[in-house]
Amino acid sequence: MRGVSIILMILLINSICSSQINPGSRQIALSHSTTALSNDVFAIFNNPSGLAQLNWRELGVYYSPSPFGLKELANGYAAYNEPFEFGNLAAGFMTYGFELYRENKFLLSFSKRFYDNFFAGISLIYQSLKIERYGNDGAFNMVIGGLAYLSPNIRLGFSIENLMRSTYGNEDDQIPVIYNSGLSYNPLTNISLNISAQKELNYPASFRFGIEYNLLKYVYIRSGIMNEPDSYSAGIGINYLFFNLDYAVFTHNDLGLTHQAGLIIYFNDDTPREEKIRRHLNLEM
Repeated sequence: MRGVSIILMILLINSICSSQINPGSRQIALSHSTTALSNDVFAIFNNPSGLAQLNWRELGVYYSPSPFGLKELANGYAAYNEPFEFGNLAAGFMTYGFELYRENKFLLSFSKRFYDNFFAGISLIYQSLKIERYGNDGAFNMVIGGLAYLSPNIRLGFSIENLMRSTYGNEDDQIPVIYNSGLSYNPLTNISLNISAQKELNYPASFRFGIEYNLLKYVYIRSGIMNEPDSYSAGIGINYLFFNLDYAVFTHNDLGLTHQAGLIIYFNDDTPREEKIRRHLNLEM
């Protein structure tokens, strides 16, 4: 009975805090408002089209051992992006849960730049679920996404998660179908304003806003706000040599305060990320 109670608790927490298990300390600090930004390796999970903005190799790792003080919610992610002349290939992995309840995901992604200002991408996913004493199951699904530059400093983005409406077993909607759309705007070269809307089938829409400020060459500060669930977030990023070290903290009305950290290693110079992308895409603000 104890195992069943814990699993029911996990499912309840997931239903009110699904954003907790989306990856990236930068994304968390911006309250997941980054649908139209999507310019680091963790875009493979939410909007893979953004990977085509990167013309360098990038490896990201993220781990949260005890969010909200609950080790049962431990989650970790890893992702790698490799650019080619024909487009970008990426791979990713996710694990979530503990010995009685475990979810895993394996992803392969392709993204490409079309014309001068439109990017498209797809992530193919195999994910599995194991519940102690109840068995396990797996399913294939996909994420598709697009990103367009309306001008050098305005971007629109969208993505659809679980486009195939895959599920576990014979039960419908075990894996959510999620629609994301957003806008990202740079009023100055060192500031980005990000707005996103997320709609999961059968649930109210969630609206997110985040701001990122490149305070110094090596330092970023971030903040965000969202609803459904209501949450406030903040964070800092340190960009030095070939490392991005990101830290985020955010609140939840029911669960309180928690924090995460993540690391991105990029095989390029230490120029700020946005400047490298503008240089690669031949954009001038």
